[in-house]
Amino acid sequence: MIGFRHNVETVKIRVSAVLLGAALTMSTPGRAQHMEGSLPHDFDDPIRLYTSLGTFTRPISSPNAEAQAYFNQGFRLMYAFARPEAGRSFREAQKRDPECAICYWGEAWAWSPYLSEGRTAEHDARAYATIQKARTIEGHASAVEKALIEAMAARYAEQFDRSRLIDQDRAYAAAMARVAQTYPDDLDVATLYAESLFLMLPRPGAFDIHDPDVARTLSVLETALKRDIRHPGACHLYVHTTELTTEPQRAAACVEILGTAMPGASHLNHMPAHTWTRAGRWGDAVGASLLAWQTDQKGIKGDAVATYPAHDLQMLVYAASYDGQRAPAISAARGIAKLTGDPMYLALALVRFGRFDEVATMGDRPAGDIPGGMWDFAHGYAALRAGDLKGAREHLDRLTQAAASSATFKFHPAKTLLGTIAAILDGEILRSAGNTQASLESLERAVALNDSIVIDDPEPLPFAARHWLGAALLDAKRYADAERVYREDLARHPHNGWALTGLEGALRGQGKAFGVIEQERRAAWTRADTQIQGSRF
Repeated sequence: MIGFRHNVETVKIRVSAVLLGAALTMSTPGRAQHMEGSLPHDFDDPIRLYTSLGTFTRPISSPNAEAQAYFNQGFRLMYAFARPEAGRSFREAQKRDPECAICYWGEAWAWSPYLSEGRTAEHDARAYATIQKARTIEGHASAVEKALIEAMAARYAEQFDRSRLIDQDRAYAAAMARVAQTYPDDLDVATLYAESLFLMLPRPGAFDIHDPDVARTLSVLETALKRDIRHPGACHLYVHTTELTTEPQRAAACVEILGTAMPGASHLNHMPAHTWTRAGRWGDAVGASLLAWQTDQKGIKGDAVATYPAHDLQMLVYAASYDGQRAPAISAARGIAKLTGDPMYLALALVRFGRFDEVATMGDRPAGDIPGGMWDFAHGYAALRAGDLKGAREHLDRLTQAAASSATFKFHPAKTLLGTIAAILDGEILRSAGNTQASLESLERAVALNDSIVIDDPEPLPFAARHWLGAALLDAKRYADAERVYREDLARHPHNGWALTGLEGALRGQGKAFGVIEQERRAAWTRADTQIQGSRF
């Protein structure tokens, strides 16, 4: 059954789309003042206690109630990947109780690597200093706190040596394994152990669920979640692990809870979207992304913690595009352009929804190869749909040149990212010129390049090249081939209406039964706010 829960939810999402449009006129959340994923140079600025971060607690061996409260907040924020704010919270706990060894351990944890950032000399130096401080006063700590402190100390050396980092990470993971074995009922210890294992898995790329290292990481997290499905740290890390496997739905039970576990932590609001997009619950992914963005806006007033606002909007563009929700997709894309100065997502969203008359509103061509290439893709596609083949080819030429550059977006090279959309545009130009065979060959090339794009969260393109290939095959009356292409896309992007619309047409063309697919297509477009009659405009 398709995982939509949407009579009431549909109304909420559409109302939220209006709120999103208003929110994008507001100022950038304070988090954007420093680079996302990096820690500030100084934790000395005080931080208040938030009332919107849920109820997670971890008792510590300090008699000071305020130290305990700030330590709890630090732990919550670490589980929400709000590491600068977590570090400042641990620092406040230290001020309340200077003899709190585990409070210094917490700050060292905040300087440590995580999914979004590796180790640096500066961060290692700070982690080393704070964990050494913790060791000097660990006589006041409980047994499990001492074990955590000593495990963390195994990770850091006085002198930063990049050639030794992997050995240090292995030493830390081995130490955490011993702590987990000693304290099997401590779910935070289990989560920290799983994190140490996760960080040694190869990235970027997909995880083989049968790989022993992946299986061990999953097993540690699943054992913890069997004890407490609501544990925010275990669930958060479980999502990031399972989404890179062929079984992302394994995290479905815990993400039902995770998104509201800490209402004032936007990254946790957003995390269910990672699972929902992989499982084809596009409407739920839109809802989670909108909730996260609304929390980001509360962060402006200091009522919440905004962690990755641009990432929340990227996921919203992606999910809304697959869900047929034009308004939130394009509004979010405009929001990204405002936050980052990069119109990449706006270009892609406008093409996805056929808003060719709005392409001219994107402004001048950006200087960078990848944003410039995306800009050319949108302008070339709009020129083609306006009947300007010459203009379309000129933009294609420039896009093709950009695709040959060494530029990257995150870890995606221009060759695959821009190469995919260049082949789509080339295929559409050839089709318009009546060269069906060459068009299909170009679109096949687009699919091959699209498939080679490394798994990401979200995928960098809010559409699939198969949507263009399938449409071209339908135009050529090659219905069986079109059916194969659309089914392949549904295996990759379950329950998406674009592929279901095309598949229904392919089945009709072959005289096959299409009733079940028609029902699924109607369900997929329940929340669509634009008329969609094919798999591409």
